[in-house]
Amino acid sequence: MRKTLDKTMTAAEVVGRLADGMTIGIGGWGPRRKPMALVREILRSPLKDLTVVAYGGPEVGMLCAAGKVRKVVFGFVSLDVIPLEPHFRAARERGEIDVWELDEGMLQLGLRAAAARLPFLPTRAGLGTDVLACNPALRTVRSPYADGEVLLAMPAIPLDAALLHVNESDVLGNTRIDGPDPFFDEWFARAAGRCYVSCEVLHDRLEDEDLARARNNPFERALVSGVVHAPGGAHPTSCGPAYGFDLPQLKAYCASAEQEAGFATYRKDVIGGTEASYLDKIGGMRHVLDLPLPVL
Repeated sequence: MRKTLDKTMTAAEVVGRLADGMTIGIGGWGPRRKPMALVREILRSPLKDLTVVAYGGPEVGMLCAAGKVRKVVFGFVSLDVIPLEPHFRAARERGEIDVWELDEGMLQLGLRAAAARLPFLPTRAGLGTDVLACNPALRTVRSPYADGEVLLAMPAIPLDAALLHVNESDVLGNTRIDGPDPFFDEWFARAAGRCYVSCEVLHDRLEDEDLARARNNPFERALVSGVVHAPGGAHPTSCGPAYGFDLPQLKAYCASAEQEAGFATYRKDVIGGTEASYLDKIGGMRHVLDLPLPVL
């Protein structure tokens, strides 16, 4: 009889495998395909002192507002139509977190260096900019070939764990990303010691034809340590083509930054104690699936 390696877990089980002080990479891009169900489970947990690596959106702000974060490594933290993520901005202005602000391409190369188990990768990104002034620990290297070009040596950004959200997965950890852009999720998965994936749809087994297009299946199942079935798990961010981002909910979240103890109230009244109660508060899966996709 053939044995099947079933990697399914609950969100609480994933968070139970994380530890204080870990470096956590969070996939997606701004308000797009963020693993928010997993982030909400972190918010419900005692986990703290995290280093968060991300092309950031509301997950970064929420974790900062909840006091879960020691440091953020980022290319940006934005909600797109709301350019500045207010809780991240407030935490940074108050000096509550350390930051490592990078060019978007540098962040990708840091993940790729970690994925290749290299100490750094050379790049022209960042040269001649204030990125170097803001990060005096960065070093340059000279090409050993005839060109002799001076390049920035982008250090590896190894992750203890990566959290990603995908459209579909099977219990083995085969995944599909059906939106127009896989972003850099592949490199988060490859740079991490462990990778946990939440998904909209869970299958017993995705067939080979479902995995045939490399764009839809950018990383191998061997990289996936656990799979969480989380319909609506990217809300309030988008998960194309299933649903768009929830701008009224994002505005309500941002408004909490202007109120005394605003995020604590938002956390209690909206995020709540379970994912089921969260979905109920925001109008259920029918509301999520009715959210229009953004037109860019």
